[in-house]
Amino acid sequence: MAADQTMHGVPPSLSARVVGSFAYLTIRDRLPTILTKVVDTIHRNKNKFFEEYGEAGIEAEKQAISLLSKLRNELQTDKPVLALTDGLPDTDSWNQYLERQQRLQGDQEPVSWFKSPWLYVECYMYRRIHEALLLNPPISDFDVFNEGKTQGFTESSQAVMSLCTYLEGINNNIEELSKNQLFEHFSKLMQVSLWGNKCDLSISAGQENSQKTSPLDSLYSLLPFILVDDTKRVWSALISAQRPRESGKTTADRVDIVLDNAGFELVTDLVLADFLVSSGLARQIHFHGKSIPWFVSDVTAKDFQWTIRQAMATNHKWVSKCGVQWQRYLKEGMWCYHDHPFWTQPHEFCDMAADAPDLYTTLQGADLVLFKGDLNYRKLTGDRYWEHTVSFETALRGFGPAPLCSLRTLKANIQVGLQPGQGEKLTSQDPSWMTSGKYAVIQFHNPKSE
Repeated sequence: MAADQTMHGVPPSLSARVVGSFAYLTIRDRLPTILTKVVDTIHRNKNKFFEEYGEAGIEAEKQAISLLSKLRNELQTDKPVLALTDGLPDTDSWNQYLERQQRLQGDQEPVSWFKSPWLYVECYMYRRIHEALLLNPPISDFDVFNEGKTQGFTESSQAVMSLCTYLEGINNNIEELSKNQLFEHFSKLMQVSLWGNKCDLSISAGQENSQKTSPLDSLYSLLPFILVDDTKRVWSALISAQRPRESGKTTADRVDIVLDNAGFELVTDLVLADFLVSSGLARQIHFHGKSIPWFVSDVTAKDFQWTIRQAMATNHKWVSKCGVQWQRYLKEGMWCYHDHPFWTQPHEFCDMAADAPDLYTTLQGADLVLFKGDLNYRKLTGDRYWEHTVSFETALRGFGPAPLCSLRTLKANIQVGLQPGQGEKLTSQDPSWMTSGKYAVIQFHNPKSE
């Protein structure tokens, strides 16, 4: 476990103890709304369950809804957090984490929704949603968030088309591009992937949240909202990792992308990954997604495959060409998808080397790891009350399997690595700057250069 919350100058975790804080409002308002939507979704699919499974489907629907209503009540009345009972491979790990939280909190009060770390109880809610379905076959595999994710993709079709058209333009004359021109495209596609992260259904509590226009058109006007931009350092890390390969090309070996949301954001990640491979900046891309439905819109293996199939079937020349190419990358092993259970656990990433050493070792094989989105940033920094001027490296608390970069639009009140006075200035201009999704960071750390 990361050191005790009060020891060694490490600030405490964000939690709902502070009435009126973003964590408090999330647990009081946003999480119950998400649970209500989950219950509604299961209920709306009642006929489908009956058609597929007969009476067993109806019974499972009733039981799952009953468990979820109970969960919502526990949350709203700040009841103690309960151990999981579903016997999955990660159940013991979750229950041990609960014991660990109790030890940290002391014996005076039980671990509960409003008194324990926000990061932990929010992750726990999604794991309990999964448990409610898992305990009720035959609907165990039903993804309660699937509708929102597919809708997010379909409603972003114009933006997807313009992005794939842009990529086709680059790929057409990729051999002729100078290093500087490559960097310009790299920088643009990093920003597109960054702002793609705005489309997050867990923040809008599942409200429709898609990308209607091409993000490429607005990149210049969005530049002032990037509070830390380490793109040049990320580029340098990629360039310095270039080695002659068997193919005769000089490339970095591997870039890993730790994914966040499905829908339009995933397309921006796939386009960036395509560019990295086709430009010879990287030989292979490893994607990391979630093994269960998570935080409303996060990518699972099903979403990943579905998105590529949708692109292939799209009636648009360049989108379908991209889809076919992406399928080929997967088939030939230049792209691969992993979903280690650690990504759907509540741990800070500084725990990874001890609690998921196999995953840590995997990431050590990358020349660069891109972490997408807000939840990954919260886990990178431990979701703690850090001063804004504390360095990104300090907040990582020893986590550094490889050179890493966070691409994140801000949706939680944690932000490190700012200049002195920058946070105060932002607060006076825009009090909700840390939670509105209007600001962003491209923040880099290279453990190899320390």
